[in-house]
Amino acid sequence: MAGEAQHGKDAGHAAAEHGEGLVFHPFDQFIVKPMFHDGPVGLFTFTNAAFWMLLAVAVIFCVMVLGSSKRAVIPGRAQSIGELLYGFLHKMISDVAGKEALPFLPYIMTLFLFIVTANLLGLLPLSYTSTSHFAVTVTLALAVFITITVVGFVKHGTKFLGLFWVSSAPLPLRPVLAAVEVISYFIRPVSHSIRLGGNILAGHAVIKVFAAFASITLISPVAILGITALYGLEVLVAVVQAYVFTILTCVYLKDAMHPSH
Repeated sequence: MAGEAQHGKDAGHAAAEHGEGLVFHPFDQFIVKPMFHDGPVGLFTFTNAAFWMLLAVAVIFCVMVLGSSKRAVIPGRAQSIGELLYGFLHKMISDVAGKEALPFLPYIMTLFLFIVTANLLGLLPLSYTSTSHFAVTVTLALAVFITITVVGFVKHGTKFLGLFWVSSAPLPLRPVLAAVEVISYFIRPVSHSIRLGGNILAGHAVIKVFAAFASITLISPVAILGITALYGLEVLVAVVQAYVFTILTCVYLKDAMHPSH
């Protein structure tokens, strides 16, 4: 993706030099770049993506750990935020996956906090949205997929395979449905990651397009209004996509806890 974006950027500069009109690069904002030098990105290069992910972790640590270190009967702002998030996710897991899944609350809460914080940080000026990259979202989705699969086999053994056998269906249809269930199970990390990364990437790209038109005198008022509306929408999307990723994790966890159809 970074190479394609760079190629498009070079082509755009060439077009601008030949006077072909307005040129903008909505995908430049997703290029992974070294933080402290110019040049190629290596295996151990500290990049803008790594910086903003670390910043998301630091923000979570400050709010959830440092902010609530002085616990009180009458909570402060940080403690109130932590308690609200804890209660919200506790209820979500209980309602969707059952009380047997509550030991996974720390893991699911970590996922939610990281995704929502990274999404919101990506809306700051000159920031970088790490959750727009599929390398990040696929890693998160694969972590959930592997965890759910391991939990299913550890808890139920081979009975976990009952997830793929629809015993309530007529016998001739069961092998066909089993094949469909297997395919849908292994496609989960793909849909799980693309849903998050695609929505974040698309929203930021559209904002960049509107921002390019803001430099044109006749169009700028409409473009600025469009950017304002889209920015408000992206704040909502940032929270909703973190919620969707988390609740789907709870749904998959329910399958691991209760695999039989």
